[in-house]
Amino acid sequence: MSKILVVGGAGYIGSHMVRELLDKGYDPLVFDNLSTGHDDAVPEGRLIIGDLADQTAVASVFRNYEISAVMHFASFIQVGESVTSPLKYYHNNVANTLNLLSAMENSGVKRFVFSSTAAVYGTPDVVPIVEDSPLKPENPYGHSKRMIEQVLADCDTAWGLKSACLRYFNAAGAHPSGEIGERHNPESHLIPIILQVASGQREFITVNGNDYATPDGTCVRDYVHVCDLASAHSLALAALLNGSESMTYNLGNGTGYSINQVIEVCRKGTGHPIPVTVGERRAGDPAQLVASSAKISRELGWQPQFAELERIVESAWRFASSRGTSVAIKKV
Repeated sequence: MSKILVVGGAGYIGSHMVRELLDKGYDPLVFDNLSTGHDDAVPEGRLIIGDLADQTAVASVFRNYEISAVMHFASFIQVGESVTSPLKYYHNNVANTLNLLSAMENSGVKRFVFSSTAAVYGTPDVVPIVEDSPLKPENPYGHSKRMIEQVLADCDTAWGLKSACLRYFNAAGAHPSGEIGERHNPESHLIPIILQVASGQREFITVNGNDYATPDGTCVRDYVHVCDLASAHSLALAALLNGSESMTYNLGNGTGYSINQVIEVCRKGTGHPIPVTVGERRAGDPAQLVASSAKISRELGWQPQFAELERIVESAWRFASSRGTSVAIKKV
């Protein structure tokens, strides 16, 4: 059986993707430098430790294995850091992806699923955002993803690469088993940071700005469960393997929650008061990002199974509990 190469498959979303592929009967192979991923998140025998910056190592994977498609999750993702360290993001998110695509071209592999982002839209003119909304990223992270989307379109024209660009909004939650979940170091995502307060690892949560043009002044985001993201990637992969043309889809739940609303759901779910302090705005943060996922639902039949924020928080809290960082799970 030919393999599905999951680049960044030891990370948060990538490790959930590997579980999804195994459940669907695929044969995943992970390539990861473990800079932010974890080897214990990858099933035994499926991890190759390597870096996309090492062109020889990347080429050897395609030489040694029969790869039918590539799924790419190995990007840096912190918006604020991208503003202060843009070259780090362009080296990894752009230059290293070009190394991967070059190896694919040389090996004749023409199916690519790309982890893109809602950050390519910048501050939207209309919410919820649809796929043909203007692309005007406001930070190097968003620019780096937009650049690769353009590269993929050019490669389609030049040598027939067929790709799926999946622009997702705020990935959250954890696998229902509690075995894998979010554990960035340092943590940068809202829900696990809030839960660190509930589990005693932090004293309070800092809200970065409360004067945005939103109902309660805090940023509004669309949260999508990581397992729902994985299922959407699986559908896109299947479509490409069945001869589909290149595609671009938003992945979200179509419902926006403010930071204050998320904190309140976490309070109810954990039974912890979760103290709050207000800090400065974070560079590059749009006030509101909410997706319309009608296109992928219509064309590929994707339907989120964990759409409610309460269920997303519950799964994240279960993962925290499984790692001994909290003491109880309260149904919400």
